Amino acid sequence: MTAAASDVAARLTDFVAALRAHGIRIGTGETVDAGRAVAALGLADREQLREGLAATLLHGTGQRPVFDPVFDLYFPRGVGAPEEQPADRDDLRDRLAKALTANDTALMGRLAGEAVDGFGGYGSSPASDGWSSYQTLDRLRPQTLLARVRDDIRAQNGTSGFADRLLDDEIRRRIEAFRAMVATEARRRVAERRGRDEIARRAVAPTADRVDFLYAGRDRVAELRRTVQPLARKLATRLAARRRRAARGTIDLRRTLRGSLSTGGVPMRPVLRRRRPARPELVLLCDVSGSVSGFSDFTMLLVQALHDQFSKVRVFAFVNRIDEVTGLLRHGAADPQGLGARIQTEATLTRWHGSSDYGTALGEFAEHYADALGPRTTVFILGDARTNMSDPNLPAVRDIAERARRVYWLNPEPRTLWGTGDSAAPEYAGVVGMHECRNARQLGDLIARLLPV
Repeated sequence: MTAAASDVAARLTDFVAALRAHGIRIGTGETVDAGRAVAALGLADREQLREGLAATLLHGTGQRPVFDPVFDLYFPRGVGAPEEQPADRDDLRDRLAKALTANDTALMGRLAGEAVDGFGGYGSSPASDGWSSYQTLDRLRPQTLLARVRDDIRAQNGTSGFADRLLDDEIRRRIEAFRAMVATEARRRVAERRGRDEIARRAVAPTADRVDFLYAGRDRVAELRRTVQPLARKLATRLAARRRRAARGTIDLRRTLRGSLSTGGVPMRPVLRRRRPARPELVLLCDVSGSVSGFSDFTMLLVQALHDQFSKVRVFAFVNRIDEVTGLLRHGAADPQGLGARIQTEATLTRWHGSSDYGTALGEFAEHYADALGPRTTVFILGDARTNMSDPNLPAVRDIAERARRVYWLNPEPRTLWGTGDSAAPEYAGVVGMHECRNARQLGDLIARLLPV
């Protein structure tokens, strides 16, 4: 193998490792297919290579937001800064306006490199030099070119009136594409200095199922909701398989030994105890206040999608009062985005103030909804266990644990924060099992592992 081929192979394996680190499952066979794609496509046409590797390594379009920025790091347009001196700001803006007018993405990519080289550098020593996309865009201000580009396109095509609104949206899309190119170029320059692996780990957003519920922005929450149905199908398959295995039962030792008398005491035919597994009843107690509400909403939607796996599901929401929202969840399945708002407006969740009061809410549940608990009931309490310095009401939690078959507490906060500030997590963990549940992947694993069969 030549040195160049060895370098490409090493770059490809590092690229695959970076994708795996971000939660994309890639097998050995897929990696081999990617190597064959690189050999067949070559490195000359970068976009063709991008699509070839995406076709061999990815399992769905939802993984592209991770794949594309990692690809840009490991297969950049070029290495280092251009040797020629970059043009001044006005000249660069003139050429960018022409590229935006023509929607010439190749030219926009080259101009992004020039812009970062000319306006994004900072520092004065080799140890501190870096590149900033924010600084580049702040000095170049491509968004101010909208009117100029609109006039140029209008002059070429003769559009006017209502079409101007559509044209403005298209120009904004092109400007955002250029801004993304600048960010990619700045990230690549930093990666050259600090190492691609480190930048890929820190600067590339994880897949939706690895995003922390507490820190997910609005766009990531919307993306997360789209993963509910695929995750539900996967969990349903795993739960059904567990139920089939459990239905076989364990060995009945007494009947096995009795049957072995006909074979001289050798248990040739083990006898299994017959089981009649019943689907569990599930109760959710969900804190829907503040940032925890995103975690609770997602879990409620997931359980709704899994309803066939349970004999009965009842869902309760609380802030400092508790109310049953099972009907709201069932009838609102067609509008998952509005679930949180619907619960806030139609359920009785607060009294006097809008801060979480776990002690009062759990006490109300134990007092008024004890009929929801029984020997087949599994209870999941969803919340960060931050009581705002109020009484945690541990006796109510013990009462719930005594009435139900199992009680688990899923906490979206990192374990390192339990017990800090107003967190009563250690106190509650002493009564029921508490589990860290920060993202959708952890949630799926916990539900599949903790639910009885």
